[in-house]
Amino acid sequence: MFSLSRKDLVALVVFSAVVLTMPIWLSPLGAAYPGLMQKFAIYAIFAIGFNILFGLTGYLSFGHAAFIGVGSYTTVWSFKLLTMDIVPAMIFAIITTGVFALVIGYFSLRRTGIYFSILTLAFAQMCYSLAYSVLTPITNGETGLLLARDDPRYLDAMLGAQANVAGLPQPTLFGNSVTGYTGFYLCAVVLIIAFFVSQKIFASPFGMALRGIKSNQTRMNYTGFNTKPYMLAAFVISGMFAGLAGGLLSITDPLAGAERMKWTESGNVVLMTILGGVGTLFGPVIGAWLIKYFENIFSAINTNMLNNFFSFLPDGVQSFVVTVLSKFVGEGWHLTLGLMFVLIVVFLPGGLVEGFQRLTARLKRRKAVPDGATSVQPAE
Repeated sequence: MFSLSRKDLVALVVFSAVVLTMPIWLSPLGAAYPGLMQKFAIYAIFAIGFNILFGLTGYLSFGHAAFIGVGSYTTVWSFKLLTMDIVPAMIFAIITTGVFALVIGYFSLRRTGIYFSILTLAFAQMCYSLAYSVLTPITNGETGLLLARDDPRYLDAMLGAQANVAGLPQPTLFGNSVTGYTGFYLCAVVLIIAFFVSQKIFASPFGMALRGIKSNQTRMNYTGFNTKPYMLAAFVISGMFAGLAGGLLSITDPLAGAERMKWTESGNVVLMTILGGVGTLFGPVIGAWLIKYFENIFSAINTNMLNNFFSFLPDGVQSFVVTVLSKFVGEGWHLTLGLMFVLIVVFLPGGLVEGFQRLTARLKRRKAVPDGATSVQPAE
């Protein structure tokens, strides 16, 4: 059950090493602080789950942010009603989101193509509106769901846990705090597990069936293969990944708000997957890291920083260069991201992973042909 092919095992080991050494290789990039690295790991989980639906089946959902929100609210309610331990919160977040995805998927998958995408978007916007205004006793509306000292926390009260803690209680893992780098490594381990599960799905007969649906669902239906249970299972699994990501967001930052369910969040995960590479194992993770880096680091670059960086240029040239580049950084970082997205879609439709594979294949071909050698065409 837990066995992997040699290729997948090597990929898992390399991926694990990259994730666990983030504080080292992100340091030169100015992103080696726990809060941002937690976001890198959490949104990578979100993108991996989305890729199981979009990458394997070709069904594009514009409503996955709803599952992020459900996972977040479930986690905070678990903290408020039961215990500050994160294990029950994560379990409840996954289960609740799975049930929620089952309901939405049952109705949405009655349609295909753009109609499926619009249905998921409509459900997500309904959930956002409900969380923002209608269900305020449950979601606390625009303020968001927060922890309070007088929350009942029945399990903690029974066990006498955190009885003498000053201030607001913090999430724990078997009594140990999950803040700072501990929180990052918690998210990193969950990300590695999520990547492993994704590998197993991609290599399983279930994954092959999903690829067949993406290739030609009509032909599969004509052969008597019932594709609906497979589609619904993929949708639910994808939603559970998103719920887990939402739960981790509320674990690292104990609050839940309707803003996590906005349509823009659903759009972000689509961008992450397409930028990295739809249907690839590493692509969604790379896309998630790239967008979150742009959002948190690249957007912080200002005119003063540009002036300092280009101080070696003559005054007139420096002023021109800074004026032009300032439109692409800071508040204009979306412009840079948009241009990069257009270039990748036009020249690398398979994403950054496809570009890397093309480059690797070209280097291998050059290495295979000795210097000065010419290929000889066989005589006809």
